Amino acid sequence: MSRRSLLTIADLDRAEIARILRVGNRFAEVMERDIKKVPTLRGRTIINMFFEASTRTSTSFELAGKRLSADVVNVKGSGSSVEKGETLKDTVITLSSYLPDVIVIRHQSVGACQMAARYTDAAVINAGDGKHEHPTQTLLDLYTIEREVGPLDGLHVAFVGDVAHSRVARSGVRGFQTMGARVSLIGPPTLLPRDAEAALGVTTSTDVRDIADADVVYVLRMQLERMGPGGFVPSLREYAMTYGINHARLRPGQRVMHAGPINRGVEISGELADDPATLIERQAANGMVVRMAVLYDLLAGPAGSTEPAGAPIGAVAV
Repeated sequence: MSRRSLLTIADLDRAEIARILRVGNRFAEVMERDIKKVPTLRGRTIINMFFEASTRTSTSFELAGKRLSADVVNVKGSGSSVEKGETLKDTVITLSSYLPDVIVIRHQSVGACQMAARYTDAAVINAGDGKHEHPTQTLLDLYTIEREVGPLDGLHVAFVGDVAHSRVARSGVRGFQTMGARVSLIGPPTLLPRDAEAALGVTTSTDVRDIADADVVYVLRMQLERMGPGGFVPSLREYAMTYGINHARLRPGQRVMHAGPINRGVEISGELADDPATLIERQAANGMVVRMAVLYDLLAGPAGSTEPAGAPIGAVAV
């Protein structure tokens, strides 16, 4: 029987997201100990399949599994049978014969994780599929804001930049709205989905000055690898002048997020990226504990319940 998977942020309702964030807090406490490894998932097997470049997500998933004492196997597109022409379906079927409990997948194609979930009994976690979704990024963003800024209810989050190609924004809009935040999208008309207001329930603007009302300014990477040779803006220099976020465009108190990797001097100035007041480093650091919480929730937490494991994590496994 297939396990529960996390394919889109829509797989989680408000109570489930809140539960994962609470579990993340518990694992954050564990990470403050001298010994940061816990036996929670001992005997479980996690296979990380990354067919697209990744530093933060792949490393944090690997560390999350190891800190939970799971057996972790990493498969990259380069060097695997995919290079010999093997399909994703056949790769998933082959790896599933080793009876993994979780398969984490990053793939350049939209819907790759949904397809993979049909051919394995393991839980599948979407670690980013094309420009579609990146649900664990949204969970760590929610976690970071809740810890560093405060309650999500009523907060105004403005995504700025390449919305059209951003799986971070696509999952983020739904995730922030689910937790009660107001979301706006700001960018050049070529990089804003045409039906965003009606389809997503957000406000849109092509004027970067409209970030003034936001509590959190979420800067999106210009995803040049997805734009093709035609380009969506006249030049990166002009984009930086018109939409690049720097200190001069912010008002006091606004917090800045970016999922990385950063194009310095394009969507965000180097000075702002290095400013310790931004949440960028906290996002990266929180990625591991939130992914520990997701793995715990899928494998050890009671699906559909309001509390993890029905007992303190420490009593169960930590």
